[in-house]
Amino acid sequence: MNEELEKKKSVDETPLDFEKLFKDLLKHRTLYYKVLPITFIVSAIIMLSIPNYYKCEVMLAPELSRSTNSSSLLSLAYSFGVRMGSGASSGEALFPTLYPDLMNNVDFKVSLFQVPVTIEGNKKEGIPDRTMSYYNYLKDEQKGTWWNAAINGTLKWLYSLIWEAQPQDSTVNPFRLTKVQANIVKAIDKRVVCDVDQNTLVITITVTDQNPLICATMADTVKTRLQNFITDYRTSKARVDLEYNKKLYQESKARYDKARQKYAEFVDGNQDLILQTVRQRQTDLENEMQLQYNTYTTVAAQLQAAEARVQEERPAFTTLQSATVPLKRSGPARTKWCLIYLFLAFLATTTYIFYKEDDLKPLLGLS
Repeated sequence: MNEELEKKKSVDETPLDFEKLFKDLLKHRTLYYKVLPITFIVSAIIMLSIPNYYKCEVMLAPELSRSTNSSSLLSLAYSFGVRMGSGASSGEALFPTLYPDLMNNVDFKVSLFQVPVTIEGNKKEGIPDRTMSYYNYLKDEQKGTWWNAAINGTLKWLYSLIWEAQPQDSTVNPFRLTKVQANIVKAIDKRVVCDVDQNTLVITITVTDQNPLICATMADTVKTRLQNFITDYRTSKARVDLEYNKKLYQESKARYDKARQKYAEFVDGNQDLILQTVRQRQTDLENEMQLQYNTYTTVAAQLQAAEARVQEERPAFTTLQSATVPLKRSGPARTKWCLIYLFLAFLATTTYIFYKEDDLKPLLGLS
């Protein structure tokens, strides 16, 4: 035990010979002249092979009530899809924190397949703009690295030798996607991201793409579709009630029109008769018409209330940051990565020199 402590103490007290370390580095300086330029060239080739990409962010927030009375808290809760007080039992099931899960739904991603996008041409060179679906754009117009292209080309060639080419199905069934469609869904999953701030509940939609115009187009489209889905969900019950009240309104109006017509025809056909039975019949028809009129006016009021209810349940969103075409690329950070590769190469070369000159043994406690 004492020998191990003395050995450890002697190692700890062993001074580093910085002069020898520096001389060893100078001795092998030609190794740096070889490694660092090669590292720079290789890293530059790798980073230049990665295509540029752009990012567009859209920020949304539910519109807050300006009221300062006690109902402002309820209005705020309603905006976030939360019911408080007596209405808590009928609270909404879709909260802002669930919006990212909604956008991760396969059905939502598949709905983006047919969104039209435009690739700008070059007017000076006479190249026209091209419009296509987002699905075809992701499938046919994406730039990749040369090594990915080589690997994919080799795999396709091998697959063509082993399996016969299968006909492409243009229909999309979210329940059973083809391999190509599943890959497009994965690509959308990486490119379209939704995040909700846990404190402020601000919704941030980020779209990444190689084309700045398509990047902004998809960000605005995703924002609109998310708003429409939330609006449809929030107003679904109110719209069902509205349709039911419209049906009741039409039925009550038809019964009232029928009773009114029947009463008018009876009065016109019995103006000169004074029989008691005729008067009784006229009174009955008049009462029936009045009853149908009362029902008609009541249902009409309910219809107006149902229409107001739909508008009341419609959520309002404030756009904190709208979609705009990015002017500068977001990546890749070529300079930063080249410097990182050069630093790692320098560190690895230095470690190799110290190892070769046995300068690491005192540090590791080896004899």
